[in-house]
Amino acid sequence: MPHSSPPSRETSAGCQLERPDLSSNPNSDLRQLSTEQIPPAARNLDQMSALEIVRLINSEDATIASAVHRATPKIARAIDVVAECLRNGGRLIYVGAGTSGRLGALDASEVPPTFNVPPRSVQYIMAGGSRALGASTEASEDDTRLAIAEIRKRKPGKDDVVIGIATSGRTPFTLSIIEYAHRRGAHTIALTCNRDSPLERASDFAIVTEVGPEVLAGSSRMKAGTAHKMVLNMISTGAMARLGYVYGNLMVNVWTKNEKLIQRAIRIVEQATGADHKAAAQALNESGNRTPVAVVMLAAGVSRAKAAAALKKAKGHVRQAIHAASSK
Repeated sequence: MPHSSPPSRETSAGCQLERPDLSSNPNSDLRQLSTEQIPPAARNLDQMSALEIVRLINSEDATIASAVHRATPKIARAIDVVAECLRNGGRLIYVGAGTSGRLGALDASEVPPTFNVPPRSVQYIMAGGSRALGASTEASEDDTRLAIAEIRKRKPGKDDVVIGIATSGRTPFTLSIIEYAHRRGAHTIALTCNRDSPLERASDFAIVTEVGPEVLAGSSRMKAGTAHKMVLNMISTGAMARLGYVYGNLMVNVWTKNEKLIQRAIRIVEQATGADHKAAAQALNESGNRTPVAVVMLAAGVSRAKAAAALKKAKGHVRQAIHAASSK
């Protein structure tokens, strides 16, 4: 009888390591998950015309917003937790593998330039590391040793919130990080598409977007991925709004790193203060191209130094800074 070698995976250094046998692990059995089922309307997907495929996917996608809507109370709770942690100098750390990890990485990458917060404030841990952002590294989602090593480097604590993203709610890489962070006193939140998962049970609470079966069976980059992107948009934008890093619905903290963004900042100053284009551009220039400083200067009628001081005292909360500067 021929000898068969156990399945293996490669580390980033190219070494072959034995991969754990998950065949007897009840957490690896996906058969009962709603996201792994087959919708009857999609059974003949390979025989459909292009228009039929588009209409089918579109009709399934139309159900995503309702699934997210049902989770809004928990999403709101997550916003408050994240805002409080960031207010106390903590961090938001997204964790995931595959599509889930890439979605977390995307949000973590886009928050700093949108709201001008330090990259340290919003981070991501991706199974397989940064290489996995553009290449498939499926075996890495089972690598719990690497997961623990990555989260241990972050030293999570009581002012941090760690959000584990996993459609199934049972990805070993993500689950092990959430368990570790929870033991260290960090706030932990699960983002999944299946109820009563190991990830949900390991977290303080879970946001569950029950999108159901995928048109392409089991392909969580589709409805599940879209739902999770919607939720992450809400969490990060909502938390930044609660922190006062927006004014009205304006991106008053936007970076001014190129000509397009400078013009956008001028427009934001106009909209926030009612100033004309010339006055807004002048204020932005005098502020050192710091949009929130320019807004406070014009809205409160104060100097750059006083506007900057008011913002510092208000911890970047633009509306509070305007109120404080105006009252003086």
